[in-house]
Amino acid sequence: MDSHSSPSSKKVRSPGGSSGGSNNRGSGGQTVKFARRTSSGRYVSLSRDDIDVPDEISGDYMNYTVHIPPTPDNQPMDGSVAVKAEEQYVANSLFTGGFNSVTRAHLMDKVIESEVSHPQMAGAKGSACAMPACDGKVMKDERGVDVTPCACRFKICRDCYMDAQNGTGLCPGCKEPYKMGDDYDEVPDYSSGALPLPAPDDSKGNMSVMKRNQNGEFDHNRWLFETKGTYGYGNAFIPQDGGDERNEGIQGGVIETMDKEWKPLSRKTPVPAAILSPYRLLTAIRFVVLGFFLTWRLQHKNEDAIWLWFMSVTCELWFAFSWILDQIPKLCPVNRSTDLQALWDKFDMPSPTNPTGRSDLPGVDMFVSTADPEKEPPLVTANTILSILAVDYPVDKIACYISDDGGALLTFEAMAEACSFADLWVPFCRKHDIEPRNPESYFSVKGDPTKNKSRSDFVKDRRKIKREYDEFKVRINGLPDSIRRRSDAFNAREEMKMLKHMRESGADPMEPIKVQKATWMADGTHWPGTWAVPSRDHAKGDHAGILQVMLKPPSSDVLMGCADDKIIDFTDVDIRLPMFVYMSREKRQGYDHNKKAGAMNALVRCSAILSNGPFMLNLDCDHYIYNCKAVREGMCFMMDRGGEGICYIQFPQRFEGIDPSDRYANHNTVFFDGNMRALDGVQGPVYVGTGTMFRRFALYGFDPPNPDKDHKVGSEMQNLGPSDFDPDLDVNLLPKRFGNSTLLAESIPVAEFQARPLADHPAIKYGRRPGALRQPREPLDAATVAEAVSVISCWYEDKTEWGDRVGWIYGSVTEDVVTGYRMHNRGWHSVYCITKRDAFRGSAPINLTDRLHQVLRWATGSVEIFFSRNNAFLATRKLKFLQRMAYLNVGIYPFTSIFLVVYCFLPALSLLSGHFIVQTLNVAFLIYLLIISICLILLAILEVRWSGVGLEEWWRNEQFWLISGTSAHLAAVVQGLLKVIAGIEISFTLTSKSAGDENEDVYSELYLVKWTSLMIPPIVIGMMNILSIAVAFSRTVYSAIPEWSKFIGGAFFSFWVLAHLYPFAKGLMGRRGKTPTIVFVWSGLIAITLSLLWISINPPKGGTPATLNGGFIFP
Repeated sequence: MDSHSSPSSKKVRSPGGSSGGSNNRGSGGQTVKFARRTSSGRYVSLSRDDIDVPDEISGDYMNYTVHIPPTPDNQPMDGSVAVKAEEQYVANSLFTGGFNSVTRAHLMDKVIESEVSHPQMAGAKGSACAMPACDGKVMKDERGVDVTPCACRFKICRDCYMDAQNGTGLCPGCKEPYKMGDDYDEVPDYSSGALPLPAPDDSKGNMSVMKRNQNGEFDHNRWLFETKGTYGYGNAFIPQDGGDERNEGIQGGVIETMDKEWKPLSRKTPVPAAILSPYRLLTAIRFVVLGFFLTWRLQHKNEDAIWLWFMSVTCELWFAFSWILDQIPKLCPVNRSTDLQALWDKFDMPSPTNPTGRSDLPGVDMFVSTADPEKEPPLVTANTILSILAVDYPVDKIACYISDDGGALLTFEAMAEACSFADLWVPFCRKHDIEPRNPESYFSVKGDPTKNKSRSDFVKDRRKIKREYDEFKVRINGLPDSIRRRSDAFNAREEMKMLKHMRESGADPMEPIKVQKATWMADGTHWPGTWAVPSRDHAKGDHAGILQVMLKPPSSDVLMGCADDKIIDFTDVDIRLPMFVYMSREKRQGYDHNKKAGAMNALVRCSAILSNGPFMLNLDCDHYIYNCKAVREGMCFMMDRGGEGICYIQFPQRFEGIDPSDRYANHNTVFFDGNMRALDGVQGPVYVGTGTMFRRFALYGFDPPNPDKDHKVGSEMQNLGPSDFDPDLDVNLLPKRFGNSTLLAESIPVAEFQARPLADHPAIKYGRRPGALRQPREPLDAATVAEAVSVISCWYEDKTEWGDRVGWIYGSVTEDVVTGYRMHNRGWHSVYCITKRDAFRGSAPINLTDRLHQVLRWATGSVEIFFSRNNAFLATRKLKFLQRMAYLNVGIYPFTSIFLVVYCFLPALSLLSGHFIVQTLNVAFLIYLLIISICLILLAILEVRWSGVGLEEWWRNEQFWLISGTSAHLAAVVQGLLKVIAGIEISFTLTSKSAGDENEDVYSELYLVKWTSLMIPPIVIGMMNILSIAVAFSRTVYSAIPEWSKFIGGAFFSFWVLAHLYPFAKGLMGRRGKTPTIVFVWSGLIAITLSLLWISINPPKGGTPATLNGGFIFP
């Protein structure tokens, strides 16, 4: 592989060319054949040789090719029409394929029941082909205008045009040879500031076709870069200083004016010393006092209750160790800010060489994952997709992908409906600067919608778009019933056909008719994914890979709307939509698909083939973009000086729909605003699974660039190969690491090059020249999409390093933490980006049981990390010390639950036994306890100051720490130990569920009581402490010599435990007022009865019946 290849998004292919290369043809292995389905419904094989798949696949690795030779049905056409025809074919085709199967392109004239109008969308309406007996659609341009390849304007579809070209070469309308009309003459375009240069000759192949952009015009910028040419001012040729005209002296290609003052795109601001210095000092004081306190506790045993002393000291030693692991990484918190104006000036501002202001920002591929439309409502996912499509970023640099791991037709058609509604929603957001750009959230915002809106037509436009959105929601909600009714009708039709056939063939009419209950698409064909009635090849874990380009890549030039195009006037508004792809990876029985991590890796490979954005942003289906400039905020760090060493940008998670009191600490602000901000000052925050912008090259398992390493001169302007970053990686062994896709291997150095910041500062060692990313993206062709189908097949990862070193890491429930740890362990840094307006928002479970199960999953993943090779004890030296401690805490914190449960029982045991953890309340013990408590309070206050967390939020976090520590964390430790030691896997699931009220309470789920085994330990702890207080109080009151000091000491710690369990108790009681008063009366009577029973069985020492019958004396 040439490490100095052109930094284009992928290898250039002519529409009829091969994309797999002929070198793999001779190697034995898997062969993927490609077939097209024409508009008439017939499948045409496009393989030169009908190669049968062998029964036994030989060789170490399975090879495949996606080959489209120039057969009579696939000949290269004239550039402009050929590109438009190929693009339209790809956008209107549903690609399927997989293991031991032919990759098919299913041409769909109808994707959803409703009408589609946007020209970029699959199934867009168009004129009918004028050829007899043809039901195809006429080719369209970017505005949806019919493309007529002949000057006579005869309307013809793509397939008929190809047949005419390959046959007589005459237009069926005028019977003359095809010639371009006036609208398609090659007119020089000087809008980009490029001077007219002659196109290269065809001696090296069909260069004029390969170098054309989406508009069919010759792309001079791309030709310049690939031929090492240059532009000057007028006729002047301006080399770089010290350069040679005859060699690669001009590596810049396009000359940019460098007279502007260099500005940083981001700034790192330390926490004020007035807050941070006392914080560090108090941490040191508490550390020293803890040492003295534990030494005193070890030296002063309680001889009366040595067992109680031993249990308490053991727990206190562990708590001190756990506090050190949690506190030490917090000593270096930082704040960061971005300069969006400087980013625009550097990458988007028009200049003499870029008069149209074409963006030089790198591309971003956005991933959304979903698995089950029943658990993850399609309307929620559709709103997330709409917020992505409307993001404030260059439209041609954005590509959105959704992974449907369930392969459901409901999700597919919901996404198609979302694309159809985006035709109105996205331009509306751009026209009126709407925030947030999730329509459900926007129309639910309380307040004046006209605030800061100055356009006179805003109210009218908002009223129209609100009505359209309501209709959109009704269509989404009606999809399940629509799909069911459609499938029932088609299945009934198939049964009638079968019955008619049986009658004609003379079969027994009493024999039952066996017709598969299939799920049918809107165009009247079988859905290749999961059916409502599962069958072979159509079940959740057994279906083909599916790929549909629902929105084809937009043109690189702005496309303004018109007053009469839509129901809203979009004049002077860009109406383009970003590229959007639906993907459902292949699943087969017997394969481990690795859940979400496997789906994310399939998205990485698929996007590398189709768009190859050097950065990737992943979101859960219920997390939407709340700040439309969030991507630009993250890009300020990636494109700034030192950005080449950043592996990912982590944004904080913010949630909606949380109860005002945040009973179960769902906002988790202590972690997101405290711990993560502190880690940002070390080596970077941990990866938390969503709201993260990745550098694609870092996710491929490579080490960060080393500025001290000597590279050949001018390496900052060139493409470095994978071996330049990983000396142990032989180019010939790329298939072992990444698989056998040639396009995927070629995309790796391209992604690395495009992700570099601009080389406009001497301190930037790995940079790229300005203007390198302004060339248009190559249009998609069928061969490219077919290869993308191949890389999402179930067998592709076999004998590769996907999931082990490359991509998301397998083998853990919390694959996100492990993936981030692997990158930090290779020396990468991450950045925490807190924006003034929340970047993303999502939903979180507010029900107690759901919250506990969420925490159980996290804690189980941490236990798995502790017992795996991802334990930070085994990290390399590239992981900084404080970062290592933070990752150690990630794997160790669940084990604190063992000691926490014991310590929560100690107050009850102390009260019941009449002994305390110390023999006497010594003055030294009280002083140490007082200093430790005061330091803890002051540390909390200072942490609230530098992190911005509210004191009440801090207290809620402390409460839920004890609740989860005595329930979910303990269950995770038990589950992990049984799995490691005995290989037994235990699942803690819901056993029963009580329904909530049928009113429209927003927080109705908060009051649902769902029983789960996780609730047993906290309930026992709470009951034991309540009863022990009652028993100890009664015993102390009726004793001859009351020992109030021991009672007060034990009761104080019992109240400490009960105060932390208060939210848990409220969750068990459900809605306020629902628990009858008699329950509390009965509870009190039972407690008093048990306490009196204990006194009768075990009377106090020295007590007599006469004493017990007498009065009592308060101290």
